[in-house]
Amino acid sequence: MIDFFYAPTPNGWKVAIMLEECGLPYETHLMNLAGGSQFEPDFLKISPNAKMPAIVDNDVEGEPVSVFESGAILFYLARKAGRFMPSGPLGEKETLEWLFWQTGNQGPMAGQLSHFRNYAPQGQDYGFKRYLGEYDRNLAVLENRLEGRDYILGDYTIADMISFPWVLIAKPLGASLEKFPNVTAWRGRIKERPAVRKAVDLHKASQNRGEHNAQNNNVLFNQSADSLLRSDK
Repeated sequence: MIDFFYAPTPNGWKVAIMLEECGLPYETHLMNLAGGSQFEPDFLKISPNAKMPAIVDNDVEGEPVSVFESGAILFYLARKAGRFMPSGPLGEKETLEWLFWQTGNQGPMAGQLSHFRNYAPQGQDYGFKRYLGEYDRNLAVLENRLEGRDYILGDYTIADMISFPWVLIAKPLGASLEKFPNVTAWRGRIKERPAVRKAVDLHKASQNRGEHNAQNNNVLFNQSADSLLRSDK
């Protein structure tokens, strides 16, 4: 059994998709991010960055194995299941390139765009325009990569699972896929997969639909070092 620490966000969906695609048994631990459950000492032992998703794999020899950061989790699960990653050193190399692209480029830019579009105080036009441009730039990277391919690595893999969620919600981010026909077709193919639909619907009723924002929730939106540094050290 895998303990899955989750909230219904694009980052949470990445791992939920993989768990559903592989059919691995898991128990979901729904996190109250607005209330600060990510800072509880027991969770910080699993995820020192105080971010979900994270997993604890109890189906191993010896002590359970914890994994944090979505790219690392997907890579771990692909190796565990023997699925959704090309074989051999070069296949792993190419997979890691696209996992790192997503976690270092597409994801952070989309997350900042979401902040300035949906959660920041009104009038943050520079922030919105900057991250919309970066989001579009990453769509262009994906558009070029998908030329002549159905999926990022040819076959459907964890590279697609990790990149899909932030494209799925392009419209709520204030972005358009009109200039990106390859991305649009790729998005449609993935969206129709039963495992993907089930993952995106996981605890859907608990999504933050603007109720918590930068003006009323410092736990989510105005963190500092004090969020992690304990006074008793």
